[in-house]
Amino acid sequence: MSIVYLDHAATTPTDRRVLEAMLPYFADLYGNPSSLYQSARRARAAVEEARETVAAFLKARPEEIVFTSGGTEADNLAIKGIALANQDRGRHLITSSIEHHAVLESCRWLEGAGFRVTYLNVDRSGRIDLDQLKKALSPETILVSVMHANNEVGTVQPLAEIASVVSAHGAFFHTDAVQTAGKLPLDVDELGVDLLALSGHKFYGPKGVGALYVRKGTSLEPRMHGGHHEHNRRAGTENVPGIVGLAAACARARDAMEQEERHCRELADRLRQGLRERIDDIVFTGHPTERLPGLVSVCVKYVEGESMLMQLDLAGICASSGSACTSGSLEPSHVLSALGIAPEVSHGSLRFSLGKETALADISRVCEVLPPIVERLRAISPLRSDDQGGRGQ
Repeated sequence: MSIVYLDHAATTPTDRRVLEAMLPYFADLYGNPSSLYQSARRARAAVEEARETVAAFLKARPEEIVFTSGGTEADNLAIKGIALANQDRGRHLITSSIEHHAVLESCRWLEGAGFRVTYLNVDRSGRIDLDQLKKALSPETILVSVMHANNEVGTVQPLAEIASVVSAHGAFFHTDAVQTAGKLPLDVDELGVDLLALSGHKFYGPKGVGALYVRKGTSLEPRMHGGHHEHNRRAGTENVPGIVGLAAACARARDAMEQEERHCRELADRLRQGLRERIDDIVFTGHPTERLPGLVSVCVKYVEGESMLMQLDLAGICASSGSACTSGSLEPSHVLSALGIAPEVSHGSLRFSLGKETALADISRVCEVLPPIVERLRAISPLRSDDQGGRGQ
């Protein structure tokens, strides 16, 4: 049985060209880039060349790139680092209610350290209200953090408009771009951000490596100590193979992004249409147009998402129910709750995220396999019988 992989928002397969670029730095060019002998200098040169590539990918300067272990560390460094380095200016932060847990938990940690955090509401499509942001800003506000695109429903935020408001106030602006890197063009000046986080494994790079863009002149307190690596912003011996792989993924994405975006958007539209035609009582979530090109988020009423996922898995189809980082949680999605979706509906959520190798046959297979799964599960679902009973049926 062939596998249909539709969970690219969770992780992507490492591209063969990326892997080939990394391989020499595991066993042949293994020098520590902080040492002085020839093999170490070659490793250092590889790290700095990768820094230039990642910087060009973001339209940034090489010295503004900090390599990390991934998006979670990059978000933690940005939020905690800004707060701790600038607390003499104020102790108030603003974020949205639908952020990734790497952002939300960093904010909650800071609340425990005496900082105040405002969590902005979002509308039914998942976008923040600029007027609410303006009202939330105060003389104490030092940082605003709003993700570029949501990992569960795919909604893309109007970052440039948000940045204009934040910049006029004089606060720093951070965005989690883990889901958009490699899928949508990123220009840090056009977006107006001071800090931007990305992760290699979301766009055909390796796991365990990411980067944080830090605009020149931004004061940032390191969160890891023990060495002078990354210009004193992140201690620890550099993950040379991973960093080389991240740069190779950026280069690959730069050349293929336009074609892959069109490919994923067309197939995602076909998937939405197919599901809408074959399954009744479903709710598509996220913004109808301002969304990630290859992400389809849907709630199937009267059925548990986990049950559908297990049946899809038996049929060789890989998808998810919300975020991979919260898999196994019995709590309703904080993102869908923030969108105003009732818990009994959000528990039936599915996320299909497409990639460059997704084919039309994969979409057809989902549209063929999922409807009978839903029909079987609804036939034994107490949720449907309860709802129908409430309507007098």
